[in-house]
Amino acid sequence: MHPPHHPEATRWRRRFAEEARSERPDLATLCLLVGAEADPALDEAGLDAAQIELDRLAGLLPYAAGEPESWVAALAALLGERCGFHGTPGCYQRLESSLLHEVLRRRRGLPILLSVVWLEVARRAGAPVYGIALPGHFVVGFGDPARPVLADPFAGGRLLTGADAELLVVGTTGEPLDPSMLAPTTPLQIVLRILNNIRAWSAARPERTDVALWAIDLSLLLPSHPARLRFERAQLLVQRGDFLAGAAEMDAYADILSAVEPTTAATIRRRAHAARSMLN
Repeated sequence: MHPPHHPEATRWRRRFAEEARSERPDLATLCLLVGAEADPALDEAGLDAAQIELDRLAGLLPYAAGEPESWVAALAALLGERCGFHGTPGCYQRLESSLLHEVLRRRRGLPILLSVVWLEVARRAGAPVYGIALPGHFVVGFGDPARPVLADPFAGGRLLTGADAELLVVGTTGEPLDPSMLAPTTPLQIVLRILNNIRAWSAARPERTDVALWAIDLSLLLPSHPARLRFERAQLLVQRGDFLAGAAEMDAYADILSAVEPTTAATIRRRAHAARSMLN
């Protein structure tokens, strides 16, 4: 990771914020800028190379594949079989599985990152494609969003029936599949979910609070994010020994909450006071 306030890190974050707030945020660009935050070796040439690789893969697809099922078959043959993009249980243990440039290199990744590869390759080739954020598992949809044809890039592009999707959801949540779960996701929703995955990865590794902190910082640059992330950031700063900055952020978050949740705000102010007392 770049050191805090490193000029390159600042430049990447400025680009991330600008892209996130643009009229049509580019999913690949945002994912690659997440990678640049994690990997100081990833430079401008590396970002370009990843975009060129997505272009190259799209150029290998047959022109105008046609029906949604045909698109799934063509992408599964190219990405799943020929190029070997798929997931393994070990993917969940590696930070690289959430970084697009590494997923393009290793051809392994989390369901959502493999789906990003599918989305970007299929979109470049002209397919009617969108991401679908099922609880606990990300897939891609083709054709009419009211009757999507689903594919699972983690499984190499397996075509999913309605019963398959139902099983995925029940297995994760214990609840039946609700039609609202099949709604197409936006690039910003996808990026926030990727950053949530990175935060979850770092939460299981207390020695990697550096990763948790930049994942929260990038999440806060998105136009829409959970307000509670500000409190999480404050807690992380205290955990990392930056007691004054963490306490100041807790107070700022308490100010926001005080009008609607005065009891919670008072609790957070007590935590801020406790953080400051650690300096004495």
